[in-house]
Amino acid sequence: MKPFIHDDFILHNKIAQEIYHSYAKDLPIIDFHNHLSAQEIYQNNCYRNLSEAWLGGDHYKWRAMRANGLSEEYITGNAEPFEKFLAWTTTIQYAIGNPLYHWTHLELKRYFDIDETLSVGNAKEIWDKCNEKLQSSQYSVRNLLRKQNIEALCTTDDPIDSLVYHKKLKETGFEIQVLPTFRPELAVGIEKEGFTHYIEQLSEVTDLSLDHISDLLDALKLRLSYFIDAGCRISDHSLEDNFFEPTTYEEVDAIYRNKLNGAIISNHDCAKYRGWLLTELAKEYANHGIVMQLHIGALRNNSTRILKNLGSNVGLDSLNDFNYATQLSALLDAMDETDQLPKTILYYLNPKDAEMLATMAGNFQANSIGIKGKVQLGSAWWFCDHMRGMEHQMDVVSEAGLLSTFIGMLTDSRSFLSFPRHEYFRRILCNKLGTFVERGEYPEDMKSLELITQNVCYYNARNYLDL
Repeated sequence: MKPFIHDDFILHNKIAQEIYHSYAKDLPIIDFHNHLSAQEIYQNNCYRNLSEAWLGGDHYKWRAMRANGLSEEYITGNAEPFEKFLAWTTTIQYAIGNPLYHWTHLELKRYFDIDETLSVGNAKEIWDKCNEKLQSSQYSVRNLLRKQNIEALCTTDDPIDSLVYHKKLKETGFEIQVLPTFRPELAVGIEKEGFTHYIEQLSEVTDLSLDHISDLLDALKLRLSYFIDAGCRISDHSLEDNFFEPTTYEEVDAIYRNKLNGAIISNHDCAKYRGWLLTELAKEYANHGIVMQLHIGALRNNSTRILKNLGSNVGLDSLNDFNYATQLSALLDAMDETDQLPKTILYYLNPKDAEMLATMAGNFQANSIGIKGKVQLGSAWWFCDHMRGMEHQMDVVSEAGLLSTFIGMLTDSRSFLSFPRHEYFRRILCNKLGTFVERGEYPEDMKSLELITQNVCYYNARNYLDL
């Protein structure tokens, strides 16, 4: 009987199979957006068991387990590791149609060479087999990365981070590039409760008095230079509410100083502040060749009850449905007007925004230095990174722009076992390309198909990030 994860898994025609095995399968991986810990990579420890490696911090799995009616004790609580694993098994065994089912079995196959599908009946056997391997130094954190042929990965880091472990990794000569991402979310989030405290922390790190908005911008520029010295090639911003209204420096400075003095800031003033600061930061990104990511549309921390008990980033987020095309156009235009729009990746969380963002990207592609796909529709993100979501994103990019300039997949993950998601993406891409040919919508031009495939899977990202 053919194993579930076999050579031609989700490759549904001969052309797709040839494209994947000949052109995509063996390419290195550049994972340019994730939430991995540089400290864990530097320390290079082994996981104690499969629950720690698989379930710790993975809110994708936690949401599925809650949907299965499991007590929090078995999800984020103090149950024994095997009990947690068994609880996960009872969930994943019946997760038909969920990408977690495919990811789980790709991870079992690629890391542990296990062909069986996980069930309550074989859970103990698989638990023992995986745990035995995890105790070996061949399964340390760095070796888990090596097993998936990772060439470079970009963590997500706050401007006040010392980046000490990124630097130590470089000093040790670790062959995989572990690069920081500049994410000034707490500086941009003037509406957040801890904003004033964060400004005090940033002031301490930079040894600057941040009394005016110009001082804050100077501090962020200083930290951006520090990040660039540590190898930073990309920035990241999460846009979850109104983020642009026309304003002036004087007005934004007054908004900033009012906030520091304890005033409550209106939504309109928050949008003015965010838009002004994003525009100024983008100019710095453009000057230094730093890519700007805009992740748009999360509605976070919806369950007050669980938030109080567990904190954020535990699976309480979902899609927002606010409309922002006019704001985004104005924001990008404010950057582009002075020809200081950086290379930009636009991610949607709500699928309704896909076509809007793809066509918006097309408005701002013109540049004099030959950047292909300067403004990108980013890969299917978070709640969209399943088979249907990835296919939809590829269709939209193809129809509204050029799939051949797309920079491909990322994991957006906190797990060191998540990298087979790149294989999943590559298989879906190759099946999409093979289907175009099979249906007579593109010629059987294998040279062109090779170039498209390899660029989307690897070379476009390498070139886009100037790695």
